[in-house]
Amino acid sequence: MSQSQRNEAEESKPVLTASVNDVRYIVTLLRGINFSNRASVTLSADLGIIVTVEEARTLLATSYIYSDHFDEWNYSAEISGPASSQLSDPHVDLSTVTFEIPLNTLIECLNIYGTAGMSAAGSNSSHRKWRREGDRSDDERYGERRDGRQQVRGAGNVPSSNRIDQYFGGGSDKGTRARLSYAGSGHPLTLWLAEDSSGPTTTCEIVTFDPEPFIELPFDGDRTVLKIIFKSSSWLRDALSELDPSCDKITFISNPVAEVRKAHREMPAKPLFRITATGTFGTTEMDYPNDREVLETFECFRPMRASYNFAQIARTLRALQSSTKTSLRIDDEGLLSLQFLVPVPKPRAGLSDSFIEFRCLALDDEVAS
Repeated sequence: MSQSQRNEAEESKPVLTASVNDVRYIVTLLRGINFSNRASVTLSADLGIIVTVEEARTLLATSYIYSDHFDEWNYSAEISGPASSQLSDPHVDLSTVTFEIPLNTLIECLNIYGTAGMSAAGSNSSHRKWRREGDRSDDERYGERRDGRQQVRGAGNVPSSNRIDQYFGGGSDKGTRARLSYAGSGHPLTLWLAEDSSGPTTTCEIVTFDPEPFIELPFDGDRTVLKIIFKSSSWLRDALSELDPSCDKITFISNPVAEVRKAHREMPAKPLFRITATGTFGTTEMDYPNDREVLETFECFRPMRASYNFAQIARTLRALQSSTKTSLRIDDEGLLSLQFLVPVPKPRAGLSDSFIEFRCLALDDEVAS
């Protein structure tokens, strides 16, 4: 084969081909951040698919769809050639490909047979189960890395049977199978969808766009002043659901355990962790106890208080409904990081953890220590 033929073959090779036997968990991860239609999609050999949306330059939400969630995953980085200006830019990661896509359209295509709206494993009940013996620790589940995982394992082989059906009520429910293909910059994202091998199939081509820069909200773990892991996401979800939607802002107030114990001998007592919502009709306060059945991990390094736009915090409710645990962190400038643990079945057997993360800037002059 001549050099020109090799180049043509490489150019015709898709950047990504992937398949999944049931799209419900993929759709769950996408719906968790579906508050803005403009979504940035990053493809990576190690991390899989990273979908990011933002709002008002103050709220950033990211959903991680790891490569081992797919039954088949074949990815090859798109490099335009030695003449590309990107090759001389040390800040460009040549191992990833990024494009923009209308998120609503992607979700509607994946749900074209109406089977992607069924509940996922993370939202079967209103209250979550506590961690059982043998489950991974919080440090393993909530690392300081941006991707939230210690190691991502590839998944390039197709399983021999529909074992994934065991996670959907014994296999009685129909699921939509999907195959994704992306040929590179300027090409559409192509989806092939079917309920079963003998039924109808659908092909969707979704137009992609060149990416525009999103706001960057890096969270430095060394500057953390508050870290909480809720043993069940329902403890935070139910609290937010009870608040009046007309509230303007929500405030998180926290004190170190030692200062809370000291204050009990005086008046007034300091709250360990308090959520305060302020609106037209008054103020609502909710206090959390120092109970490991509620707050599995609680680390507060100094008294702190930070307020946020309530409408933006309410954007997290859909992700909360699909998650089993929630990590809340705030740094010394009031940057809020909320990580939601979403279990996803592996193609072969067992469960794999995925994450939805929200980062939100505090309101001006509403951060105090």
